Amino acid sequence: MSADQMTSLERARAIANGEQADRMPCNPNIANGTARVLGCKISEFSTDPKTFAKAQMACVERFGTDSVRVFTDLFTWPEAMGAKVHIPEDDTADLLEPAIHDVKDINKLRPADPYKDGRLPVHVEAMKWLKEYSEGIMPSVGCAVSGPFTLAFSLIGFDEMLRMIHKDPESVHKLCELATETSIRWSEVAIDLGCAPAISEPMSSTTVVSPKVFREFSLPYMKKLVDYMHTRNVNPVIHICGQTDKIWDDLANLGIAGWSIDNVASLTECKRIVGNKCKIMGNDDPGSVMYMGTPLDVRIGTLESLKEGWDSPKGFMVMSGCSLPVETRFENIDSMMDTMREVGYPIKEEKLTRCSKKHVLKKQSRRHKYNGYKRRTSRRT
Repeated sequence: MSADQMTSLERARAIANGEQADRMPCNPNIANGTARVLGCKISEFSTDPKTFAKAQMACVERFGTDSVRVFTDLFTWPEAMGAKVHIPEDDTADLLEPAIHDVKDINKLRPADPYKDGRLPVHVEAMKWLKEYSEGIMPSVGCAVSGPFTLAFSLIGFDEMLRMIHKDPESVHKLCELATETSIRWSEVAIDLGCAPAISEPMSSTTVVSPKVFREFSLPYMKKLVDYMHTRNVNPVIHICGQTDKIWDDLANLGIAGWSIDNVASLTECKRIVGNKCKIMGNDDPGSVMYMGTPLDVRIGTLESLKEGWDSPKGFMVMSGCSLPVETRFENIDSMMDTMREVGYPIKEEKLTRCSKKHVLKKQSRRHKYNGYKRRTSRRT
């Protein structure tokens, strides 16, 4: 593992000023795996905001990551509105029951209070601690906010929501209105604390719903949330899992700062379609490469992402296509960060090509040696 020559803050300032930096910023998106870096249980994040913040900073110190944020799971907001959540001792929380089971109970729902409801107060305190710990080191502190459409799904349940989209659209809109108010309230608190909310909207994926459904039930409420952030001089990043190519223009036209794409999407196509409208972020495979692959696989994947996206007109950042699995090996995260250090900044296309060829040949050499070993072994048996 090689060392950085700049802090994340120094790096961001240099690049913004058109100066040379040690490398391009990179975000492996470690998520709840930060617990493994600090050596604590994931459940401690739910009760101890200082531990939460320390785990984020432990990743900065261990790997040199260029992003810190307050986020554990997407059920934090529905829980604050009445849903039941299972919080294992050392794994990511999961939804047990939605907030309501019948559309007749929608009027019983109330927007969440970030200072009182569920685990939100812990996250508020975590933002304060993370701001303190990262001062002078990181350019900003991020925090996730559930997109309204995704939050609405957890308020009444996945199957019921899909049924309502076709049978009871009026009730879907009511749920989305309530969800939007919670998302805005949370964003207000985060911005007041000097943090930058990023919108996570997995249920808006066209893997889940059609572009038509997205435009009718998700886009208007996402726009309302983004427009609020704009009134506070904040320009958010949006992440949506799965396939999204048919709605890229819709999202970029919201005036967002960045668009984080899943590994199933094409960086090349995304750059072509919306690269002149917003920064693109992505999209190393968090599962088959970052989690299951070797450090060499990660290095090759990171170089491929760089080759596809480095010259995007509004900017590019290498990151995993979604949150990394908790047990992702440290050496694979090291490999992503070391690859970025090897390439340096500003990016030079000839160096990228040279690095890619070298590592692809190295992988092919290993494969040939392994196949030769298998052939020799099979002859013996």
